[in-house]
Amino acid sequence: MLSVLKLVRYKNLLMVLLTMVLTKYALIESIGQSLLEEKDFILLSILIICTTAAGYVVNDIFDIATDRINKPEKSYISAAIPVKKGWQLYWFLTILASILALLLSTKLTDYCLFFIPPLLLYFYSKFFKKIIFLGNVVISFLVALPMYVLFVFDFIPAKSNIPTIDNPIYYTIYLYLFFAFLTTFIREIIKDIEDVDGDKVLNAKTLPILLGRKRASKIAFFFSAILLLFLLIVLQFLKKDILFFVYGIFFILLPLLYIMHSLWFSKNKKDFSKLSLLLKLLMFSGVLSMLLFKV
Repeated sequence: MLSVLKLVRYKNLLMVLLTMVLTKYALIESIGQSLLEEKDFILLSILIICTTAAGYVVNDIFDIATDRINKPEKSYISAAIPVKKGWQLYWFLTILASILALLLSTKLTDYCLFFIPPLLLYFYSKFFKKIIFLGNVVISFLVALPMYVLFVFDFIPAKSNIPTIDNPIYYTIYLYLFFAFLTTFIREIIKDIEDVDGDKVLNAKTLPILLGRKRASKIAFFFSAILLLFLLIVLQFLKKDILFFVYGIFFILLPLLYIMHSLWFSKNKKDFSKLSLLLKLLMFSGVLSMLLFKV
């Protein structure tokens, strides 16, 4: 049972669930009006959790060879769980997510919004992750997508007292989406640098394989600088909101500066593993900032 939990990355799934809960109850309900009933929100959360978990499983199945080199202590498929059972778990989660999508969808475009992520996760695991930048962009898009899906299903501009064009939730949600996308994109580049030895086994064409670790780390630093500029601009608009402003400086901006400093001088696998963890914590801080809408 423990092996199955580790296989589906239960800690990461909790992060996805936390993001959805805070997006609905701390962000949307503070700025606009919520549409989804509790039961529908629970179904939507289960759907996204199942899709995400299925993505982790299929990724581990395709990464058996690389995980034995990069992360032997986290190689669960074939070591703790047979490949056949891994596929069974993947199909169970995918089919369950598809059934929930049918229950929640009222039109074809809704179902497509749910159907695309499982396809992208499969092709990411099998093909996209081996291609320079493509895999990084796809996974960054998928990390930000649950927040957008919830926004689409749970917010009705017509029922809000604020005109659509002036409603602050539009600007707010897209700022969070950009933060989630760019932070994940940087982290994915760092993970590619961390896993370069195993990726060579699969003849992958990732950034560090094609350009080398040092140049890849400098590209990650460049995108970190873009993230820093983005945060500085956002903080300029939060000067009057002291709580947001102080939180942004101490829990997002300063940690990012430390990450950038560490990234510039990182050399070995251990350094990049630490940076990957720090970026995950930075994302966590960003998600928690939604609580300030309730204060």
